[in-house]
Amino acid sequence: MLSQTDISILEILSDDARTPVSALAVMTGLSEDEVKSAVERLERDRILLKYPAMINWDRVRDDRVQALIEVRVTPQRDEGFDAIAAKIYNFEEVKSVYLMSGAYDLLVIVEGTNIKQLALFVAEKLSTLEHVLSTATHFVLKKYKQDGVIMEKVPGDDRLAVS
Repeated sequence: MLSQTDISILEILSDDARTPVSALAVMTGLSEDEVKSAVERLERDRILLKYPAMINWDRVRDDRVQALIEVRVTPQRDEGFDAIAAKIYNFEEVKSVYLMSGAYDLLVIVEGTNIKQLALFVAEKLSTLEHVLSTATHFVLKKYKQDGVIMEKVPGDDRLAVS
């Protein structure tokens, strides 16, 4: 069970992974050594997994294509969905895999250099797996908001108010 302090540290780092230990200490009321120890424990327990930067790649390059693939599968005896999910998440193109409720079983997020590469991935690798029943691929055309962050500045009226 995590303490409220652990949760506070996670929330702060989730908002800004660059927050220095000294600032975390002030914000949580702990010493810097206590913060370091808590962060090390959270990393060791695989609760704190990565410190990512969020980059708007669309403004940097246009050589990446992302797709969301709905996958229906037959769960395996004694392993459920875990074994087939593991086969899928080990492919290089796969960025994320989620077990879902509803009309399909797994949501697979993939990335490649072009639509043809991702289509070949689905046709030659994903759909040929033994327990995959069907797939439906949706290509990402534009990202408006990701992980709570608006990707582009919304045009608005930048004039100063006159009173």
